[in-house]
Amino acid sequence: MAGSELIFISGGVRSGKSAYAEKLIREHGSSERLYLASGQKGDAEMDERIHKHRRDRQFDGWTTIEAQVKFERVVEDIPEGAAVLWDCVTTWLANELYAGWEHGTPCVETEGCMERKWQELQMTIARIRVRASLFVIVSNEVLDEPIKDPSYQRWLGRIHIWLASEAVQAIEMESGLAFHRK
Repeated sequence: MAGSELIFISGGVRSGKSAYAEKLIREHGSSERLYLASGQKGDAEMDERIHKHRRDRQFDGWTTIEAQVKFERVVEDIPEGAAVLWDCVTTWLANELYAGWEHGTPCVETEGCMERKWQELQMTIARIRVRASLFVIVSNEVLDEPIKDPSYQRWLGRIHIWLASEAVQAIEMESGLAFHRK
């Protein structure tokens, strides 16, 4: 895939993966730092986390785009040459897998739905890479989430394998330490 350098970072909850990703973006030197946030306000704890993240980044030259659903719509908002951080794949996946549950038919139970979303995600990542000077993608470990639905782990594993194969660096975080796998 042509375009910007892609770095994929994975780790457990509170492994330091997001802080490390932000450090890579700052060190890159781009005048435009863009944070694509997949978090969705749904309860008081998540609302506070989103507010804290926005507050912490606003004085460090970041622009935040909330991209909980319809991730592909953010591409046109990315300035040419920006250093882009997407945090995180796991939140996007949960949002997409279970979209439609409130109407009784989540995507994961609809024939071909996740395959279409997977293709859209691959195309969106390719389009972001054309615009960005650096693209860092963060995700939780495959078995880190306590979701009982095995399709979640299967899809996350599939996405991780593809991201690691596309990335110039695949990094695993553990207790604030970065282990380069590629």
